[in-house]
Amino acid sequence: MSLQTGFYSKQRMRNIYLRRGKAESLRRFHPWVFSGAIASSDGKLKEGETVRVISNDGEIMGYGHYQIGSIAVRMLTFENEEINDAFWQQRLSEAFSLRSALQLTGREDNTIYRLVHGEGDRLPGLVIDVYGKTAVMQAHSVGMHVCRETIADALIAASNGLIENVYYKSETTLPFKADLHQENGFLRGHDDGNIALENGLKFHIDWLRGQKTGFFVDQRENRSLLEHYAKGRNVLNMFCYTGGFSVYALRGNAKLVHSVDSSSKAIDLTRANAELNFPNDSRHEAFAEDAFKFLEQAGSNYDLIVLDPPAFAKHKDALRNALKGYTRLNAIAFKKIRKGGIVFTFSCSQAVNKDQFRLAVFTAAAQSGRHVRILHQLHQPADHPINIYHPEGEYLKGLHLLVRP
Repeated sequence: MSLQTGFYSKQRMRNIYLRRGKAESLRRFHPWVFSGAIASSDGKLKEGETVRVISNDGEIMGYGHYQIGSIAVRMLTFENEEINDAFWQQRLSEAFSLRSALQLTGREDNTIYRLVHGEGDRLPGLVIDVYGKTAVMQAHSVGMHVCRETIADALIAASNGLIENVYYKSETTLPFKADLHQENGFLRGHDDGNIALENGLKFHIDWLRGQKTGFFVDQRENRSLLEHYAKGRNVLNMFCYTGGFSVYALRGNAKLVHSVDSSSKAIDLTRANAELNFPNDSRHEAFAEDAFKFLEQAGSNYDLIVLDPPAFAKHKDALRNALKGYTRLNAIAFKKIRKGGIVFTFSCSQAVNKDQFRLAVFTAAAQSGRHVRILHQLHQPADHPINIYHPEGEYLKGLHLLVRP
């Protein structure tokens, strides 16, 4: 994978030199360089700048964004290519082409999808979700923050008219030690409307104050699956946030739907989304209460329960307590649910792998004394692609379960 140095000599770019043996992961196209792998650099590095990465024997491994921290470089390319306007437009054009192939673009019944999923789209540190004509951009690295204006222009140019507005929402995702004082706001255009469509259902998207980019795009296919099992059931949607699963359950002709979240703002948004699609529908009630407390005090009235909590472990140091939390939560649900009930249970913790999550659910089933069968193994949809060289990108794990006495 040796690159010609002549091309890059034209660019005023600092070099990072790796320790002996630390280039092997890059030869396998893993997109991260950890700080401990770096031997030296040829000057004082500025956080967010693009750097050239060189092995200890002089081989150019590629180019990426430098950042202070454990992950020191996020690789943008392993190829002989300049990081310029054409680079950004090409990568975003590739992202649009994939979503078009997935039949997510240009639909009247669906205007919500993820356009860029970090490493999965070879753009580490960048997330872009689309809501109608508005793209909401999040930078998770200083390098992507530095390039935000260029990315916004390339995004509009690559969209062929699909995107008119670009909202930048990175206040809570950028490294706090970088001290960037970033404020959220529109980079391009302006859009006062915030209603978008997912599979024919309408949702208020709170990209101004909401979590992530304003909506949990990654549960789209799992919400559709739940809809097929909701008919005639009493549904409990725990950690409901904007009520996505609840609205799908209502369309699936659930007998009743209860939505629970500790955030009163989330409950207000859930009620608004239910009303938007099913006005004055008495089947739906929402409760601003602690999820564990609500579940423990609930009777055996539900025969479909959704457990979609926030990440219990955002880093490996919290893994043990996270697994205990997943076990406790699922055990309560298994004890409470009616005979023949359905449980949709999830973990969005990147630090928890599929086997660990499944073991936590297995332990919960054993503690409850119920017979539990797996009907579907659930995951993030195809517009959240996983780079095969970066397995850390597989963050959403779920199980669709049937519970007997």
